[in-house]
Amino acid sequence: MASLTLHDLEKRVQERAKASADVSYTRKLIDRGVSHCAKKLGEEAVEAAIAAVGEDREHMIAEAADVLYHLLVVLHVRGISLAEVEGELGRRTQQSGLDEKAARKSG
Repeated sequence: MASLTLHDLEKRVQERAKASADVSYTRKLIDRGVSHCAKKLGEEAVEAAIAAVGEDREHMIAEAADVLYHLLVVLHVRGISLAEVEGELGRRTQQSGLDEKAARKSG
C-alpha cells in the first residue's frame, strides 16, 4: 500500500490548483469559491460521521480521506498552510484538553 502524508496531499492540492478545471477536480472546486469548498467539506464531514456510526471500516477510511482532502482544499483557498494548523495543535498541547477548551469559551 502506498504511503501518502498530509504534507504530500497538501502539495498535491497546490499542484492541482494550478491545473485547468478541465482536468483537475481540485481546480474546479476552487473556481466555485470558498463557500462551495466549505459546503463540500461539510458534506464529507457528515458522511464521515454517519460512516463512523453505521458503516464498515473501509467505508469510514474512505470518508475520512474525503474529509482530509476537502479540508486541505479549504485551507488552500483561505491561504492557510497545514504547518499553521500543526502550529495551533502544538500550542494546544501546552495544556490539558479540558483547560484549552475552557480557555476558548472564556476568550
